[in-house]
Amino acid sequence: MRQVNLGMIGGGTVGGGVYEAIRRNGALMASRLGVSLTIARVAVRDLKKARAVNIPAGLLTTDWQSVVADPEVNLVVELMGGTTTARQVVLAALKLGKPVVTANKALLSAHGEELFAAAQQHGTNLYYEASVAGGIPIIKVLREGLIGNRITRLFGIVNGTCNYILSRMKDEGADFDAVLADAQRLGYAETPPDLDIDGHDAAHKTGILASLAHGFWVNPKQIYTEGIRNITKQDIEFAAKLGYTIRLLGCVKTMSNGELRMGNGRPARGTKFAIRNSQFAIQVSVYPALVPNSHVLANVNGVFNAVYVRGDVVGDTLYYGRGAGQDATASAVLSDLADAALDLKCGTKNRIPPFIPHERDGAVLPMDDVVSRYYVRLTVEDRPGVFAKIADILAKAKIGISSIIQPEGHAGETVPVILMIHDAPNAAMKRALSAIAKLPVVKSAPVMIRVESFE
Repeated sequence: MRQVNLGMIGGGTVGGGVYEAIRRNGALMASRLGVSLTIARVAVRDLKKARAVNIPAGLLTTDWQSVVADPEVNLVVELMGGTTTARQVVLAALKLGKPVVTANKALLSAHGEELFAAAQQHGTNLYYEASVAGGIPIIKVLREGLIGNRITRLFGIVNGTCNYILSRMKDEGADFDAVLADAQRLGYAETPPDLDIDGHDAAHKTGILASLAHGFWVNPKQIYTEGIRNITKQDIEFAAKLGYTIRLLGCVKTMSNGELRMGNGRPARGTKFAIRNSQFAIQVSVYPALVPNSHVLANVNGVFNAVYVRGDVVGDTLYYGRGAGQDATASAVLSDLADAALDLKCGTKNRIPPFIPHERDGAVLPMDDVVSRYYVRLTVEDRPGVFAKIADILAKAKIGISSIIQPEGHAGETVPVILMIHDAPNAAMKRALSAIAKLPVVKSAPVMIRVESFE
């Protein structure tokens, strides 16, 4: 039986999980693959650090270069995190013609284009199933399972921390700060939690999925990113009364010139982006959104992830599971190890390249030109004439109101008012809300949350 020797860089939570998973199920994998996976060496930062999984001391070293360069190591597994040393590790291995497995979404988001080009140049491969949505095999789905489809819509709940917080806020009527503190205590959120709650982790993953789905590399700087830090218990409650659940969504949508028009044959007010005949545009965004309770994504709770994909041939598909954690991530790494081992066994190191640009004319739509429906919450003085002033500003911006709700039980000098807004460009909404915020009758900054209809 062919033996493949692994050089693992990183022995922390994920590295330990991979080591334990191979120890537990290595024989099972060998019987299925006809290839035996053996961990030959493990590079770590600190040999004396206590580890939840007991990796034999004889395998450990602090010299990652010696692991990568070891002629006995056939396959390098980068599980250290970060983007500086990790980039050096991956490039060094690829330049030696060695395939690499990584779980590092931040690295791919920042340097994916360079790393994929290096893999192609040196005739090897880069595998990254574990970089997005943990145990959900979404990378394989996009690269292989849906290879005969054009992806028209992709929505992802891809950050378990945010989903845990929003789920508990809805289920318990709890405040954001209290649930965040619990999430940190339970290990679901880091300290500080900014990478998760401000949407950056979800943006890394959404950018990778968008690039794979549409065949051109999406620059992370082009991804509009908005987190959940400003979502309040009040917004969760009002959304529920309206038949919605708030979720942090990664959104990838194909756009045409027709979708940038508002049904009257003219470009939407505030829309500046024009698609050339040879070009197509995609929206790539991360933001909290109102999801109809009837939609499956509204029922993804706790730390679970889900990715909803629409292909022009297959229609709507859903992929659901644990999006983070030692075992879920280790499972995804094992999937990549299996693919890499089979490619080595068959002498086809780049059977399916990690990423091949095939859409040279793709572009990311500026967020100002994205058209959405909106939930808007205002805090206003409780007196006649207030609605007229607000409606006048929206009318001048050619923004239509579908409904106005003043929830009962809020008597006092100020009251909340909920507006549900018809489709409008983001730029027009920003300008209108800026004008509304300056009205003397409006007593706090307007809150705007997008509404997804999944049409």
